[in-house]
Order: sequence, then structure tokens, then C-alpha cells
Amino acid sequence: MQRYEEWADTIIGKIRKKMEWCSEKNKDRIPYRTDENGNYDDRSDVTIKWRPDDGLNWWTNGFWGGILWLLYQDTGEERYARIARVSEKKMEQCFQDFYGLHHDVGFMFVPTAVADFRLTGNPDSRRIAMHAAAILAGRFNPVGRFIRAWNDLEEDTRGWAIIDCLFNLSLLYWASEESGDPRFRQIAMMHADTVRENFIRPDGSVCHIVEFDPETGRKVRSLGGQGYGEGSSWTRGQGWALYGFTISFLHTGKQEYLETAKKVADYCMAHVPESGIIPVDFRQPPQPAWEDSCGACVIAGGLLELAKCMPEGEREKYEDTAVKILRVIAETRADFGENCDAIVQNCSAAYHTPEHHFTMSYADYYFIEAIYKIKGVGRLLW
Repeated sequence: MQRYEEWADTIIGKIRKKMEWCSEKNKDRIPYRTDENGNYDDRSDVTIKWRPDDGLNWWTNGFWGGILWLLYQDTGEERYARIARVSEKKMEQCFQDFYGLHHDVGFMFVPTAVADFRLTGNPDSRRIAMHAAAILAGRFNPVGRFIRAWNDLEEDTRGWAIIDCLFNLSLLYWASEESGDPRFRQIAMMHADTVRENFIRPDGSVCHIVEFDPETGRKVRSLGGQGYGEGSSWTRGQGWALYGFTISFLHTGKQEYLETAKKVADYCMAHVPESGIIPVDFRQPPQPAWEDSCGACVIAGGLLELAKCMPEGEREKYEDTAVKILRVIAETRADFGENCDAIVQNCSAAYHTPEHHFTMSYADYYFIEAIYKIKGVGRLLW
């Protein structure tokens, strides 16, 4: 990666400069996205009447703390650790409320409590993270061998599993390694095996949602979810699969996970447009040309992590594609100025939602993490 380090240094300088003021401005918040004036919202504001799975339970609430732990590893400045812990302590209330928690407790507590414990040895963070791991393990369906997605929505979701949950498995792997209890790892691997067998198509494209019969474990159907439609290729889901199976390989050494990550990566690389701008879905129609810069950053981070698992002669193609994507983000879809709290622009939550091309805190997390990967700064939090 030495050939890209000088470029990464330039971007890291811009990130440091932005986060120096942005972290102070938002030190008491848990941001998700910016408003029309470029100011972050606050998902921890209890005066706002969110649904049970919003507010403090909102699934992205771990990423602001994660960004700060990335900066802490880079700079060594204690103030980043101090601000990161604001999210961690506020989110502990979620355990008391309980009803809003679901499969995404990994996204919430790995970049916060687990990161804190790994980097500082904070014993209170270990307790919080183990509590979250127990909740996640409790969502496992032993007949279908999957972790249930979401809670009660408009539809019956008792048998639903989603590709995103591959990232939440990091919490279970950590809990098993930290406690010595193999049950957490076993649940994680059974879920990963179910995903590998039922979500990954022969060409390396990925389903977002698969429904199983919760009583028998039989596969019922796949759904398009946040992508263009059933049978399409939601790009952020491709990133969750690529990066998620790489993480499962790193924690278990199971070769099937590495092969699956490579298969998904090859599909992604074959479908990255010449422009490097990543659409919401690789199989969406030409118009409207909705983008998802967040999916772009997840894919890039996954490619860089996968490259580390490859023999030296095979790494370059993954690294080159990742940097191509990140360059486009940095040069055309990033705001390093003071008029917007977020860096990464033009994100989309889903293809069919009425709103597109806004900011997301986790897009910034994966962008910053990927840039640090190029420099070899810090440890993998997942």
C-alpha cells in the first residue's frame, strides 16, 4: 500500500482538521445525519418522540463513537476518548428500555464499548459489551440457524434474516474470545453459514433479506429490501457481505468465509462503474441515477481488509479498486469544510425511499476507517 500512502496522508490531514472542531461542536450528541444547514442531529435527544427502535436505540448510534476511537488511535488525544464515551454511556440506557434493541446491537456497541475495552482496558466497557452480546445471542433461531432481524414491523419478521447482520457477528466473536465461552462463536458461525448458503448467489451478487419459516427453518423467499428489487444487487449489502465474511474469516480461519468474500469482491469489482461512483443498486436502471456513497465506503473498506488476507501478488487488484472508489469520494463527494458537520455526501438509505443523497454518520466512519487502513494506522475494531 506504500504507493498510496502519500495520498492518504493528505486526506488524513483534512480529516484531522475537520474532526478537531466537529468533535467539540457535537461532543454531547449522537449524530446520524445533517440538516439543511449542515448541522448534525442528535439521536440521544429524549425530547424528540422517536419510535422504540429510533432515538437511543437507533442502529447507527455506535458510529460517532467509532469515528472518535479511530481519531484517538491516530492522534493519541485523550479528548477523543472522552467524547467517544458519551455515546457509550448514553446507550447503556437502551438495556433498561429493551424493546427497541434488535440485531444491530453489534453496530451499536462494537465501535463504542468493545473499542473502548480493546484500546483502554476499561472494565465498565467490557460489562456493557458482554451485555449487548448476550442480547444478540438471544435472537438466534436454533432451527433455522439464523439471527432474527428487526422486531415487529408492519410485516411478520419472525423468520427474517438480513445480510447486514454479518457485521454484528463481530460482537459475538469478541465475546467468545474475551470470555472463553464458545457459544457466542458457534452462534456467529452458524448464522454466517446460513447466510453463505442462502444469500450469496452463484455470480457473487447478494440478497438483502431472506425469510425462513421460524418454526421449521425452511427457506420461504428472498426480498429486495433496500435494493431495487428481488434478485437485484443492493450495493451496501454487497459491502456488508464482502467485509462481513472477511471479518468472519479473520476470527475463525474458516476458508469458506474467505472464498465467499473473494466471490462477492469479484462481483463488486466487475460492476464498479468507470466513474467510480457507486449506485444504490448495481442492477438499478440508468435513471434515476441514485448514488450511495456510504455503500461505496463499505465496499472499499472490505476490499482493503480482504487484500490483507491475500498472497502479496494478489493484493493489488483489491487495493486498486478500493482506492479508486475512495479517491472519487474524497475528490467529488466529500466536504472537508466548516459548512457541514459530515464529510461524506450523496448517501442513500434505500433505492425506493423518497429521499436520496444526504449524509450518514456511518459513511464517515467507513470512509475514515478505510483511509487509515491505507496508512496502517490503528487496529481493526471489528
